[in-house]
Amino acid sequence: MSSHPLILVTSAAGKTGLPVSLQLLEKGYPVRAFVRRKDARSDQLAAAGADVFVGDQYDIADMRRAMASVTRAYQCAPTAPNGLHFNAVFTAAAHEARLEHVVLLGQWLTAASHPSLFTREVYLSDRLAHLSPGMTVTSVDPGWFADNYLMVLPFAAHLGLFTMPLGDGDVKKNAPPSNEDIARVAVAALTDPQSHAGKRYRPTGPELLSPNEIAAAMGRALGRRVRYVDISERMLTKALRANPPSNYSEAAVSQLALYAEEYRRGAFAVNAPTEDVQRVGGQPAESFESIVRRYVAGRPELRPSLFGRMAAMMGFARIMVTPALNPARVQSDRDYVEVREPRFSQDDAEWSRTHEPVPLRALSA
Repeated sequence: MSSHPLILVTSAAGKTGLPVSLQLLEKGYPVRAFVRRKDARSDQLAAAGADVFVGDQYDIADMRRAMASVTRAYQCAPTAPNGLHFNAVFTAAAHEARLEHVVLLGQWLTAASHPSLFTREVYLSDRLAHLSPGMTVTSVDPGWFADNYLMVLPFAAHLGLFTMPLGDGDVKKNAPPSNEDIARVAVAALTDPQSHAGKRYRPTGPELLSPNEIAAAMGRALGRRVRYVDISERMLTKALRANPPSNYSEAAVSQLALYAEEYRRGAFAVNAPTEDVQRVGGQPAESFESIVRRYVAGRPELRPSLFGRMAAMMGFARIMVTPALNPARVQSDRDYVEVREPRFSQDDAEWSRTHEPVPLRALSA
């Protein structure tokens, strides 16, 4: 039996939940992995030694059962409607279970009056977690994940096109972190709460990249030329509706349009890259090209083939005939709460204060 405390990981089959669980297990920590259903990912967790708990994370009764004998937790709320409810359920159950320490996955953009309801809910969720007496909190707030670019990798592999609404191709706008590097920061805080309690970290990749540089890195990993094409938000919504990732609802797509606007404004480049992966996670941040190479190595369907090219062309054809999504209509139809004066991150004084450069003495501490 391990002498380490049992750690709960929510969304344990997700982009960061899975590597957080696996890294904790590698370090000898017992993990209770909260998942929605049994599948290949839950099987991987079980094979690695996790106690897999299948349940509804929006149901406080299930969350209470998942927290039995738990003392620490990683909370990863999905980019989906009802995020505040998701986090409120977790926070209430954590308070009842008297958890000693929680690591929250937040957002780089988190601000009280952001145009995105999802982002405002992340802001409120963070505040709620800090209200629980006796429970310390570490916030991990990454920006635009490297994983986000990989959604269009099949088009890059078979058609040589990297298409996203990221603005000028020559402007360096993001230092994309890997899922694994984000997890390393979270795991460091989970295994050493005393050193990281009350801290807020913003893990990034090692360097700011322009869209053209991202396309070039994809090309080197794929062994072919890849060209960046700036598309409209309207085209982005068509693409996500025509070829949607499995967890992107229309509501999530409506928020991604706002995040793309933040990208073009340069919000993800503000005082980036950070040293948090090296300083907290304990190793240098992985380069974007290395991330893509790992991904390509595990995806044989990305190798050049007539079938792959035809499938990519059919994907583009679906985009052309798919109606665009009207984000404003989605928010109106869903009766989203609105703020009187929404402000993008860099227009928010509180956000700007909390994104000031980290002093050099803090980096060397």
